[in-house]
Amino acid sequence: MDSAFNNLDAAGFLEIWQHFDADDNGHIEGKELDEFFRHMMKRLVPQENVTEERIQRLKQRFMSAYDVTADGKLQIQELANMILPEDENFLLIFRREAPLDNSVDFMKIWKKYDVDCSGYMSARELQAFLKDLFQKHHKEVSSDKLEEYTDAMMKIFDKNKDGCLDLNDLARYFSKIYKNYSLFSPKACSKEERKKDFEKIFDHYDVSKTGVLEGPEVDGFVKDMMGLVRPNLTGPELDKLRGILLHHCDVNKDGKIQRNELSLCLGLKSKPS
Repeated sequence: MDSAFNNLDAAGFLEIWQHFDADDNGHIEGKELDEFFRHMMKRLVPQENVTEERIQRLKQRFMSAYDVTADGKLQIQELANMILPEDENFLLIFRREAPLDNSVDFMKIWKKYDVDCSGYMSARELQAFLKDLFQKHHKEVSSDKLEEYTDAMMKIFDKNKDGCLDLNDLARYFSKIYKNYSLFSPKACSKEERKKDFEKIFDHYDVSKTGVLEGPEVDGFVKDMMGLVRPNLTGPELDKLRGILLHHCDVNKDGKIQRNELSLCLGLKSKPS
């Protein structure tokens, strides 16, 4: 039965878990456990006959193996440790403890620590980055735990083992946490549909709700837009593309992108005669 969980990632696992852990206390118990295992079995092996006997057998098997605290409750981390691979398990921790809502939040923190605009972050800078991320969500984390998270991220995502993470390394990781906003749905064929999509997109990146895109908001927009065709975007490339976008869209040269400027740049609004 364990192999049935091979197609489950952190996002899918959490989606299922949150359905049953309604009060978000990190564990489920009692009748919720029966419903949890019934749901898991139906979702992961839909072709099999799900009987009450099989559900109870699965429940007993998992509880005896994974309930390390022996409290009759199934803790989220107890199950995740056994089901999810290391990187997905680590993603689960951050998805619960310090989620990022969008790429603007990501770029805002990235820019704070990549002060020399090198496009790279050392382990020390990464640790400060993660501390900032936890503080953003009013989460207290010990220095030992922070160091543990930092080491884990370096181990998992520093692919070339140079002791640094670049923008692409972290973006690849956090893209599993937040959902990039889809730029213009293929179904939005008419001009009215495209305009409606545009308003949603602009509002999504206008995190400050000022009616203009500036700073990390522009960076987030550029990163997501270019990520559709260039997923391996580096820090310097992002800065270059940001400059190109501002050159074409920033009509009044104030370093910001107004709603009407972006609409005009994307061909959704006619130039004034």
